Amino acid sequence: MSALSTSLWASLPIPAVILDPADRIAEVNPAGEQFLNASAKSIKGSPIWDRIFVDAPLEDAFARVRTGQAPLFVNTVDVGTGSRKPESCDLQIAPVADQAGHVLVLLESRALAGRLDRALSSKSAAKSAIGMAEMLAHEIKNPLAGISGAAQLISMSVNGEDLELTDLIVAETKRITKLLDQVEEFGNVSPPSMKPVNIHDVLDRARKSAAVGFAAHMRIEDDYDPSLPLTMADPDKLQQVFLNLLKNAAEAGRAGGTIRLRSFYEPGLRVRKRDGTRGAVPLHIEVIDDGPGLPSEIASDIFEPFVSGRENGTGLGLALVSKLIAEQDGWIAVDSVPGRTVFKISLPLAPREAQLTDPQG
Repeated sequence: MSALSTSLWASLPIPAVILDPADRIAEVNPAGEQFLNASAKSIKGSPIWDRIFVDAPLEDAFARVRTGQAPLFVNTVDVGTGSRKPESCDLQIAPVADQAGHVLVLLESRALAGRLDRALSSKSAAKSAIGMAEMLAHEIKNPLAGISGAAQLISMSVNGEDLELTDLIVAETKRITKLLDQVEEFGNVSPPSMKPVNIHDVLDRARKSAAVGFAAHMRIEDDYDPSLPLTMADPDKLQQVFLNLLKNAAEAGRAGGTIRLRSFYEPGLRVRKRDGTRGAVPLHIEVIDDGPGLPSEIASDIFEPFVSGRENGTGLGLALVSKLIAEQDGWIAVDSVPGRTVFKISLPLAPREAQLTDPQG
């Protein structure tokens, strides 16, 4: 592709793939990488039918496009992947000029188009709602502190069932305060403090904290790439992300189960940054557990607020993780089947001058 064609291809907002004459993936754009939950490097050369499932006989459609050298539209078909439940899409299939037998396939999610329209029309309302939730959380925490303090004072002069009741009041006020802390953090719009960060340092701090606390019933293993370069991130917010994912894995896992932390370098994936440009995110961290997996009915919405697979779960933990990663120009995805759930975070490189001055580099 020319430089202009490459730029347009990378900027295309909907998933797109180019297939060779044997229906193998020759090219995939960044939106297509996200849709397929895989990098271009890992899927190039793969048969398209190994990557997507479509409830329509597209082989005939591809043949017609190649023979007639004219575009073809296929409306409202269900398209799914190994990690994504089927969703209704409109497909556009067209011949590729100067590449005999190659076809371009655009997959436009009807649900995504609807969500984008609704998001644009309700952006200011959503911002107001988040601000209101943050304000209410702050105001509610003050009387809660008073209730908790009063219950602790009463507990000093009672016993038996009355003591159990005061302990319950204290425990519940702490639980509500923790939830309100999450609401406040979710509404926090202050920018992250970005700096060059050694991912393994942050991972190890989170791992040690988890191992002596909420994940003490599990074994935590690591599989690090020792040559991984520095990322550009906010170390405190990144540690919060890792702790949330480790806690999620620990709550899903059984006693004696395993949580595996893996880091590796894989170029190819690009995401849209806060300034609207696209940037590479070649540094990858996976948090893998051997629990029962995500319920299929919520797997595609797990990063949305108030979506939880656990009884009494708030549904804010993973939504906050997604928000924090997006603020650091990163990307997060999940692949879950019974017995194996993988949360994958992809982050950008720190500038070259930071890599050269890294004492561990």
